[in-house]
Amino acid sequence: MVNIDELKFDEKGLIPAVVVDFESREVLMVAYMNRESLELTIEKGVTCFFSRSRQQLWVKGETSGNIQHVVDITADCDRDTLKVVVRPEGPACHLGTKSCFSFPLWENPEDHDFTTDMLYELIKGRKTEKKEGSYTTYLFEKGLDKILKKVGEESTEVIIAAKDNDRKETVYEIADLYYHVMVLMVEQGITPGDIINELAGRHVIDKKVKQEKMTS
Repeated sequence: MVNIDELKFDEKGLIPAVVVDFESREVLMVAYMNRESLELTIEKGVTCFFSRSRQQLWVKGETSGNIQHVVDITADCDRDTLKVVVRPEGPACHLGTKSCFSFPLWENPEDHDFTTDMLYELIKGRKTEKKEGSYTTYLFEKGLDKILKKVGEESTEVIIAAKDNDRKETVYEIADLYYHVMVLMVEQGITPGDIINELAGRHVIDKKVKQEKMTS
């Protein structure tokens, strides 16, 4: 673990903090901390920054309610920048958007990232704004029974492919199952964050049990 004394604050006593969403790993904002605000962040478990314009400490969400609960803080290799992973309550940006980074400048058309969060949002959009000819929209229109039937069918296909030791086909069928499970999640109002939180809870329990076994 890095000690605060090892951090390299600039000539004004500040260090940049890159705030990242725990669930999506999206960069939410960049702000500055001084030693006092960093110590308060660690003590309270919520982000506290130093405002360069107002020259004072400010707790994120103190007035707006958009608090950021800190999961962990990591220093970079030079010890002059921090990554602060948080579970946010509401948007990070004062404009009301989830992230302050909402204004695309340029992107390589041949190399565009694809994430499961993007897939989830796309599927959710097909339910709220139905698109003619869309298979996803068709599933939502048919309802829960149809979605469950597809989840069952794709689960069987995964088992068959894996039993045949066909890696390529297994990957293909898992992708189909993954997609249909996401459709089910949207239909049931379950988010990827709900799943991550459930898994994280199991990890904590598993880790605790392991530690108890080691000390017994």
